[in-house]
Amino acid sequence: MTAIIVLFSAFAILCLLRVPIAISLGLSSILALFMVDFTLYTVSLKMFNSLNSATLMAIPGFVFAGIIMSKGGISYHLIESLKSWVGHMRGGLAVVTILACMIFAAISGSSPATAAAIGGIMIPAMVNAGYSKRYSMGLVAAAGTLGILIPPSIPLIIYATVAEESVGKLFAAGIIPGLMLGGLLLISAIFHAKRHNYGKLEKAPMNERWKKTYKAIWGFLLPVFILGGIYSGIVTPTEAAFVSCLYGLIVSVFIYKEMTFKKFREVLKESINVTAMIFLVIASAMVFGMFLTTEQVPQAFALWIEQSSANKWIFILGVNIMFFLLGMFLEATAIILITLPILLPVLALFDINIIHFAIIMTINMELAMITPPVGLNLFVVSGITKEKVGEVIKGVVPFFGLMILALILVILFPQISLFLAE
Repeated sequence: MTAIIVLFSAFAILCLLRVPIAISLGLSSILALFMVDFTLYTVSLKMFNSLNSATLMAIPGFVFAGIIMSKGGISYHLIESLKSWVGHMRGGLAVVTILACMIFAAISGSSPATAAAIGGIMIPAMVNAGYSKRYSMGLVAAAGTLGILIPPSIPLIIYATVAEESVGKLFAAGIIPGLMLGGLLLISAIFHAKRHNYGKLEKAPMNERWKKTYKAIWGFLLPVFILGGIYSGIVTPTEAAFVSCLYGLIVSVFIYKEMTFKKFREVLKESINVTAMIFLVIASAMVFGMFLTTEQVPQAFALWIEQSSANKWIFILGVNIMFFLLGMFLEATAIILITLPILLPVLALFDINIIHFAIIMTINMELAMITPPVGLNLFVVSGITKEKVGEVIKGVVPFFGLMILALILVILFPQISLFLAE
């Protein structure tokens, strides 16, 4: 019991001191493990083995593909095509923003990457068309969260690794909820634009629309290749990640001719930084999980839940509140790796479908992306626009209700997430 107190106390103190989450997890876990006679060799072996997974190799692939798409002109031409078709409608630019986020989400697997790639182009365009800057920032931050719900999704890959579940089934489970949340955002954006009489672009001639669509077709095809390849059984999710990298490079270098050597170095650098951050969190969290397993914390938690006579719905409500509170201070990868090993025995106890719970957890992680003070999308949008984070938070507030509505629908109607996964 003393070691458990030391573990969580050290972790909390390090987080309050703003020590990076990966270092906080690792140091607190090592300190606690020393109290139960573990050696540094055991710790290092666990960290290495936790990353020695073919499933996790999909993460650098999707990160690299997303950054190539952003910097190689693919996202730009996608947006230009969408603008030519719906930009002239009232609320058209907001619709373009959401649709572009949905398409980019089907390639990158990352919320911050989606918000950065689309926000850099669409926020200035929306402001120039008469949208308020606060609303534009909030819309991009909220729609960017679709990056981790619409497959491929990095958090779902991590969930699959911890829960030993099929990545393909988890990806399939995210499609309908992702489209549903995207649809809610679209309806909201159209009504909001009409109510505030937000501006619109001039209607593009039909020949210009087809010309821009023809140029953007390579970007539209990429999600088809990724998801079609996975669900047809031609490639695994890991293989699909690296096929998308090759595809993105070929399109950026030989078709759009926007990928210079200098840009490629930037893509490599950014991909390495993002992947290293994710993998260090995973390795540290696995050590954290090793301690919890050694001390039988998950089993003790499940026994406590059983003895407290809590029912399934009270448990789900409590878990959602816990995710919301954790989301204020931790990022999605850390939350999944810290909590899921503890929750898995309880899911079995209440006969909660692991795939269904994955989508519940992922929507909560979406909320974490826009929840202050540590919501990553808030900082991404703030960095793009050079505005204070507080202004982005004010813009995001109206979208919380829509995301909570989507979460409630998924909880109450499990078939929304299970229909394609079964």
